[in-house]
Amino acid sequence: MILDRTESGVLWTRSFVFLASANLLMAIAFYFMLPILPVYLVDKIGATKSEVGIILSFYTIAALVIRLIAGWAIDTYGRRLIYLSAFILFSVIFIGYPVAITVFHFLFLRFAHGLTWGVLTTSGSTIAVDIIPPKRRGEGIGIFGLSMTIGMALGPSIAIFIAGESRYMLLFSSAIAISIVGVILASTVRFPKFTRTHVRKFSAKELIEKTSIPVAINAMIIMSTYGGVISFIALYGKEIGVNNSGLFFIILSAGIGLSRVFSGKIIDASGPKQILIIGMLLLLIGFPILGFINNPLGYHIAAAVLGLGFGVIMPTFQTMVNNMVDGTRRGAANSTFFTAFDLGIGFGMMGTGALSQVLGFNKTFSLFALVILVSLVLFLANTNKRYTKAVLAK
Repeated sequence: MILDRTESGVLWTRSFVFLASANLLMAIAFYFMLPILPVYLVDKIGATKSEVGIILSFYTIAALVIRLIAGWAIDTYGRRLIYLSAFILFSVIFIGYPVAITVFHFLFLRFAHGLTWGVLTTSGSTIAVDIIPPKRRGEGIGIFGLSMTIGMALGPSIAIFIAGESRYMLLFSSAIAISIVGVILASTVRFPKFTRTHVRKFSAKELIEKTSIPVAINAMIIMSTYGGVISFIALYGKEIGVNNSGLFFIILSAGIGLSRVFSGKIIDASGPKQILIIGMLLLLIGFPILGFINNPLGYHIAAAVLGLGFGVIMPTFQTMVNNMVDGTRRGAANSTFFTAFDLGIGFGMMGTGALSQVLGFNKTFSLFALVILVSLVLFLANTNKRYTKAVLAK
């Protein structure tokens, strides 16, 4: 049972700031790999596009394996030990990247990293919800998620600067150092007191939060497009004359960050429906721009539009699943949500890798608009109604 110490309504506590800062450093270290790893795998390891997609998606597969277990564990045994242990292992695994020389080695590394990533993001997000005042949950989740967004922007940009043409070993060493600093910050967080009232049985019923499933499925569909974009945008950029994709990630992340800042307060004041519709409409506009305007200008305009759309989608869906449960089921709710979240990204990575070899990147990204349209219809026809019913029933 979590003892709530958020009655004062103060969001910017020392623990919230340190937790968000640790999350930021974790994200920077992790997103170091996104723009560089595909190029490294093709140039140094000789991997094909399909193999790159599979390697990148292996962390998602691992996260899927561990998330539901992690949610059960933190609801049963508490947050601190599980969170900090995962953070330490996450840092240590970076040591393997400089010595990996085959596709199999990278499959193993990405799987191992995915296990720790799944535990970290599930437990970290649950801890954040624990220390955020309930009346400011949408705002707090949005701001906490902003640390991940900033990491997504800074990570690729810094990585491209550090790696240059071939300084890969320096890049891997930097990722280790940044992650270790994150561990130090995380260890200073004052975790809410956890009292174990009973041991939850290890069963499917305890692992999955059923009320979260409709929201999670909706998020999964949308995140398949996100996974395709962040994994292959650097290779697509090279095809259309953009040799440095760092600016794309900066613009995308700026859009995500900007929309996170205002969307959280809107969620708390008016609910999720209107803001989610706006977010999906932005994605419906952004993907055709990315697919049909095959030049640097269209490439970067699409980054801005897609960033605004994804920035609304991510925290809104997460706020919804946390509003639908009480504190004793937050771990399960977040793990159910993030499992679907990662499943969508994994499908997007593998699907984009396969489709792009047949259709090309431009047509593949254009087709993502249809995926968003399906998700919008599903939200209006089913998900929003389920959410309203669950909140009223609490």
